[in-house]
Amino acid sequence: MVKEFGGRARFVSENYGDSRLAKRFGVTRYPAIFVDDVLMATPKDFGFYGRGEGAGDGRYTPFPGAAGEERFRADLSRTITLILAGQKDAARAQAPPARESEIAALPAATITGLDGKRLARADLLGHVVVVELWATWCVPCRSTLGWLGELKQAHGDRLQVVTVAVQSDEGDVRKLAARPELPFVWAMGTPELVRALGDVTAVPTLLIFDREGRTAATFFGAPPSLHAAAEAKLASLLE
Repeated sequence: MVKEFGGRARFVSENYGDSRLAKRFGVTRYPAIFVDDVLMATPKDFGFYGRGEGAGDGRYTPFPGAAGEERFRADLSRTITLILAGQKDAARAQAPPARESEIAALPAATITGLDGKRLARADLLGHVVVVELWATWCVPCRSTLGWLGELKQAHGDRLQVVTVAVQSDEGDVRKLAARPELPFVWAMGTPELVRALGDVTAVPTLLIFDREGRTAATFFGAPPSLHAAAEAKLASLLE
């Protein structure tokens, strides 16, 4: 629809893990829509966390759907028009809240692994913990899992790695979990568990917790700097 503005507007697609705007506004899920530096729509507006979760809770739900798409189109057109007219404050006034929360510490939620074992917060305290939210259909997630396998084998019991699969078939997850070079705790991402981890559904998302269970770092997406930045943080925690 940007073509309707005769070249005065253009569409840009960004990886949310590399986006300066996403980092500035604390956006940790997708899709999110910006017009210049105005956050026009958040994932919640489109009805996410996931299919069937929060139906009717967003401005454009159900999406996709004729009614939701028309509302989104009208709001986007109005926002672009206001900004082109120099009325950015008016555009911001109709925008949703800017920041989505991140958790400050390892949640109390119990994690049930694919092996049936239950893992409580108390079981993880005393260890540096990495939680990886991923999906079987996510290509960057595969390389991230392989890298985490190398880290786990290098650091042994000092590092606990928990992988949480979202929007994935359990059978496909089990195939990966059977690989000996990936000695993780493997779990399926129920809505309750994912919400406890910050309601982050974009993948990959990497959470690092210190030995006291405090959040030490959060990495969204798979930018080129991910491995080096995460390894530097882990090195400081594992000393």
